[in-house]
Amino acid sequence: MKKIETMKVVHAVLFSILASCTGIAADETEKQPNIILFLVDDMGWQDTSVPFWTEESAFNRRYHTPEMERMAAEGMLFTQAYAASVCSPTRVSLMSGMNAARHGVTNWTLRRNASVDAPHDILGFPDWNVNGLQPVDSIERSVQASLLPQILQDNGYFTIHCGKAHFGAMETPAANPENCGFDVNIAGHAAGGPGSFLGTENFGNSEKGGHTLPWGVPGLESYHGDSLFLTEALTREARKAMDKALAANKPFYLYMSHYAVHVPLHADPRFYQKYIDGGLPESEARYASMLEGMDKSLGDLMDYLEENGLTENTIVLFMSDNGGLSVSARAGQPHTHNRPLNSGKGSAYEGGIRVPMMVKWPEKVKPASKNDALVIIEDFFPTLLEMAGITNYETVQTVDGESFVPLLANPETKPSSRRLFWHFPNNWGPTGPGIGASSTIRSGDWKLIYYYEDQQAELFNIPGDIGEQHNLIQKYPQKATEMAKQLGSYLRSVNAQRPFLKATGKPVPWPDEVLF
Repeated sequence: MKKIETMKVVHAVLFSILASCTGIAADETEKQPNIILFLVDDMGWQDTSVPFWTEESAFNRRYHTPEMERMAAEGMLFTQAYAASVCSPTRVSLMSGMNAARHGVTNWTLRRNASVDAPHDILGFPDWNVNGLQPVDSIERSVQASLLPQILQDNGYFTIHCGKAHFGAMETPAANPENCGFDVNIAGHAAGGPGSFLGTENFGNSEKGGHTLPWGVPGLESYHGDSLFLTEALTREARKAMDKALAANKPFYLYMSHYAVHVPLHADPRFYQKYIDGGLPESEARYASMLEGMDKSLGDLMDYLEENGLTENTIVLFMSDNGGLSVSARAGQPHTHNRPLNSGKGSAYEGGIRVPMMVKWPEKVKPASKNDALVIIEDFFPTLLEMAGITNYETVQTVDGESFVPLLANPETKPSSRRLFWHFPNNWGPTGPGIGASSTIRSGDWKLIYYYEDQQAELFNIPGDIGEQHNLIQKYPQKATEMAKQLGSYLRSVNAQRPFLKATGKPVPWPDEVLF
């Protein structure tokens, strides 16, 4: 602790010297906080020892995430935070502030001009923006936007990308995060998963020191052949990048975007054996070890802040890009890995879209607080800019997100009547509950899912039925009709794309054109 206090004094002196040399008041300099956005890939709402529900679950008791517990004790936990059901739409919404229905990157991206939609017997799929998000308007089948890191960079931030990018297709500008406003890019490219988490396998690259498309992780050649796990390598590189920001005397934005806990499920040797010894099946132990490795990374970054006297002036945000993977049936129990939520990644059900979220902001956020307000991924765009004190900016896109900064000041904020929307006019490929082409609206306690294949809908009261087991559409047809109108109106207003019926070649009706 003495070292930490000494570092705080040193930083205070440096700020004072900077202020005297530049004429900027010291308290004005302090207004630019450092920001760490810690994004996990495919992490479910229950994949942690931190309960995000009203009660502890079996999964909360299975997993060991002490650093998440530490962050929850020091910050605010959001119980109703949402992302898209698959990765690229979430990441594009984060970078642009747009809802997926508007930006049109509605499925995951990889190769230029190539759709990843699986074939379907009944539906054909629209020409969605397969090339992802771009900083320019010259790339076909993409969406241009004024990007979050670019705005931060333009306003004095040292911007760091570390880990998974996956917001622009191969052979497009956004395949390289440095074209999107990041000063530093560590291991980010077009692919959405690693060929391997193992340094002994060169992180999926076929040759030591090389880069194998599309799945080999780039830029970590110094660790090839090493026994180091990918999560640890990224964390070490992130700490080095923050050192560069401090040397440049700039506030930093670290987008710590882990490849974990995406497939392939590789055992993190630091934690694997304890789960085997605890009786978990081998595949489940691998997954649990990956989660704990991710958790250690979070702790390592928070330790870095303490070691360098940065804790008080650094905001840390934690989020997942979609619900936890369930379709793989890791232990022979398909679609149950996110209980009490139904289904998982790719699904319109809560298991596919409800995710763990926390915010730690010293002196601004009450420690160990909880907030039940509705928050969605596009909200991070205006929120981070407000946190950074950036108000005078313009975007080429319409920003759908709403800043949740006001929610941070009031942990007792009640869920609002705000409407949230999801749009997935695609075919992910795997099958399971709630997985398929659909559009969804959440309004207050109510949620309506409209499926394009059969033009049927489901209505749920989420607080009363968090597992979405009881379709109330016949009991409350007026509520369903009301919400279908709201959903249809919104989709039209943002020029959302629809699947079409192969038999007729015509678009599937909007949700408010169907009688339920």
